[in-house]
Amino acid sequence: MQARDVMTENVVCVTPVTPVDEVVGLMLRYHISALPVVDAGRRVVGMLSEGDLLRPEGGSHDFAAERSGARERAWWLGTILSETGGRPVAPGETAGELMSQNVVSVTEDTPVNEIAATLERQRIKRVPVVRDGVIVGIVSRANLLHALANTIIDHHEPGAAKDREVRGALVNALLAEPALGAALINATVRGGAVQLWGTVDSAAQGATAERIAKAVKDVKSVRNNLALGPMSGVPV
Repeated sequence: MQARDVMTENVVCVTPVTPVDEVVGLMLRYHISALPVVDAGRRVVGMLSEGDLLRPEGGSHDFAAERSGARERAWWLGTILSETGGRPVAPGETAGELMSQNVVSVTEDTPVNEIAATLERQRIKRVPVVRDGVIVGIVSRANLLHALANTIIDHHEPGAAKDREVRGALVNALLAEPALGAALINATVRGGAVQLWGTVDSAAQGATAERIAKAVKDVKSVRNNLALGPMSGVPV
C-alpha cells in the first residue's frame, strides 16, 4: 500500500502572504493542526502548525520542546480572552513569517510503512504528498490509522492494483460532487469493500458520500464511518 492509497487529496493550503488570523480560522473550521504553505504553482514552501503559532514572543521553533509535548499558551486564545502575558498579535503577520521551511514530504508511491517510520522518526503528525514538488495530497497519522483499521496490505498482494483503481475512481467522484463542498473525506478499499472516514457537516453529506461510493464500478460494499460534527475534516 502506498501514499496514493491512503492520502487525503482535498488539501487545505495557504500561501506565504495569508494573514495569520485566516490561518487560525481555517484550522478551527477544518479541525486540523497544520497547513501546507504553497506558492502560486502549489509547490510546497513550508508548513505552518500549531507549534509554530504557539511559539513564545521572539522565540524560535523549539523542536525538542515540541517533541516532548511542551506547549506555550495559544497567543490567539489569550487575545480572545483578553489575558495578559501571551504572544501579541502583530498586525499583518503572515504564514510565511511563521512557517517552518524544512518540510518533510513523500511521493505518491512511497510505501505506507516508510511513511509511518518517517512520522515516528521526525516526530511529526503529517507529511505532504508531492508530485514534481507540487502538492497532490497529505498523509496524516489518522490516514494511516484508517488504513490499518481496513487492514494494511502489501502493495504486491493480489487485487491491490484493482483496489487502487477503484479508490481512484471513488476519490474523483467525491471531489466532483458540489454537495460535499470542502468536506475532507478519506476512503480505503480492500477487495472492493469501501470504508469512508472523516467528519461531515450533516447527515445529508454523509448519505451523499455513501450513495456516490455505492455507484462506483466494482464497489462491492460500503461501510460509512463518517461522523457528524460542527467542523469538517480529518483530524491530523
